[in-house]
Amino acid sequence: VQLQASGGGLVQPGGSLRLSCAASGSIFSSYVLDWYRQAPGKQREFVARIATGGTTNYAESVKGRFTISRDNARNTGYLQMNSLKLEDTAVYYCNAVSIRGSFWGQGTEVTVSS
Repeated sequence: VQLQASGGGLVQPGGSLRLSCAASGSIFSSYVLDWYRQAPGKQREFVARIATGGTTNYAESVKGRFTISRDNARNTGYLQMNSLKLEDTAVYYCNAVSIRGSFWGQGTEVTVSS
Protein backbone atom coordinates (compact mmCIF):
# COMPACT_ATOMS: atom_id res chain seq x y z
CA VAL A 1 0.00 0.00 0.00
CA GLN A 2 1.14 3.55 -0.74
CA LEU A 3 0.25 6.32 1.67
CA GLN A 4 0.02 10.07 1.11
CA ALA A 5 -0.35 12.27 4.18
CA SER A 6 -1.65 15.82 3.86
CA GLY A 7 -3.34 18.59 5.79
CA GLY A 8 -0.47 19.96 7.81
CA GLY A 9 0.21 23.65 8.19
CA LEU A 10 0.71 26.55 10.55
CA VAL A 11 -1.87 27.04 13.26
CA GLN A 12 -2.13 29.09 16.43
CA PRO A 13 -2.32 27.47 19.85
CA GLY A 14 -5.86 26.35 20.52
CA GLY A 15 -6.55 25.89 16.84
CA SER A 16 -7.48 22.81 14.84
CA LEU A 17 -6.23 20.87 11.86
CA ARG A 18 -7.36 17.72 10.15
CA LEU A 19 -4.75 15.46 8.65
CA SER A 20 -5.57 12.97 5.93
CA CYS A 21 -3.82 9.79 4.91
CA ALA A 22 -4.83 8.60 1.46
CA ALA A 23 -4.04 4.98 0.64
CA SER A 24 -3.71 3.27 -2.70
CA GLY A 25 -2.54 -0.03 -4.08
CA SER A 26 -4.09 -2.41 -1.60
CA ILE A 27 -7.16 -3.14 0.47
CA PHE A 28 -7.11 -0.25 2.93
CA SER A 29 -9.73 -1.79 5.18
CA SER A 30 -7.41 -4.68 6.01
CA TYR A 31 -4.80 -2.39 7.56
CA VAL A 32 -4.47 -1.02 11.04
CA LEU A 33 -3.81 2.70 10.68
CA ASP A 34 -1.46 4.55 13.01
CA TRP A 35 -0.38 8.15 13.24
CA TYR A 36 3.06 8.99 14.57
CA ARG A 37 4.88 12.26 14.92
CA GLN A 38 8.44 13.41 15.17
CA ALA A 39 9.32 16.74 16.70
CA PRO A 40 12.63 18.44 15.91
CA GLY A 41 15.45 16.72 17.76
CA LYS A 42 13.20 14.01 19.16
CA GLN A 43 12.38 10.42 18.38
CA ARG A 44 9.28 9.48 16.45
CA GLU A 45 6.41 8.79 18.81
CA PHE A 46 3.04 7.09 18.61
CA VAL A 47 0.01 9.35 18.46
CA ALA A 48 -3.08 7.29 17.65
CA ARG A 49 -4.31 4.01 16.23
CA ILE A 50 -7.49 2.78 14.61
CA ALA A 51 -7.91 -0.93 14.13
CA THR A 52 -9.64 -2.59 11.21
CA GLY A 53 -12.79 -2.90 13.30
CA GLY A 54 -12.69 0.73 14.38
CA THR A 55 -11.26 0.41 17.86
CA THR A 56 -9.09 3.38 18.70
CA ASN A 57 -6.39 4.23 21.16
CA TYR A 58 -4.32 7.32 21.80
CA ALA A 59 -1.16 8.55 23.38
CA GLU A 60 -1.88 10.15 26.74
CA SER A 61 -0.60 13.48 25.48
CA VAL A 62 -3.36 13.76 22.86
CA LYS A 63 -6.31 12.04 24.53
CA GLY A 64 -9.40 14.19 24.48
CA ARG A 65 -7.94 16.52 21.85
CA PHE A 66 -7.24 14.28 18.83
CA THR A 67 -9.61 11.92 17.07
CA ILE A 68 -8.54 9.25 14.62
CA SER A 69 -11.00 7.91 12.07
CA ARG A 70 -11.11 6.10 8.77
CA ASP A 71 -13.30 5.96 5.69
CA ASN A 72 -12.62 2.65 4.04
CA ALA A 73 -14.84 3.51 1.09
CA ARG A 74 -12.52 6.44 0.34
CA ASN A 75 -9.34 4.56 1.35
CA THR A 76 -8.52 7.43 3.66
CA GLY A 77 -7.67 7.85 7.30
CA TYR A 78 -7.93 11.05 9.29
CA LEU A 79 -6.53 12.66 12.37
CA GLN A 80 -8.64 15.51 13.70
CA MET A 81 -6.52 17.64 15.99
CA ASN A 82 -8.20 20.16 18.26
CA SER A 83 -6.92 22.41 21.04
CA LEU A 84 -3.47 22.30 19.53
CA LYS A 85 -0.52 23.11 21.74
CA LEU A 86 2.98 24.33 20.99
CA GLU A 87 4.29 20.88 21.84
CA ASP A 88 2.19 19.32 19.07
CA THR A 89 4.58 20.82 16.54
CA ALA A 90 6.06 17.95 14.56
CA VAL A 91 6.06 16.11 11.29
CA TYR A 92 3.12 13.71 11.35
CA TYR A 93 3.32 10.34 9.62
CA CYS A 94 0.67 7.77 8.87
CA ASN A 95 1.54 4.11 9.04
CA ALA A 96 -0.50 1.18 7.77
CA VAL A 97 0.13 -2.23 9.28
CA SER A 98 -1.05 -5.69 8.29
CA ILE A 99 0.36 -9.17 7.87
CA ARG A 100 1.79 -7.80 4.60
CA GLY A 101 4.06 -5.47 6.52
CA SER A 102 4.34 -1.89 7.77
CA PHE A 103 4.07 1.00 5.32
CA TRP A 104 4.79 4.68 5.93
CA GLY A 105 3.58 7.84 4.29
CA GLN A 106 5.95 10.75 3.63
CA GLY A 107 4.88 12.97 6.50
CA THR A 108 3.07 16.27 6.77
CA GLU A 109 4.38 19.12 8.89
CA VAL A 110 2.33 20.71 11.64
CA THR A 111 3.55 23.90 13.26
CA VAL A 112 1.75 25.35 16.24
CA SER A 113 2.91 28.87 16.87
CA SER A 114 1.56 32.23 17.92
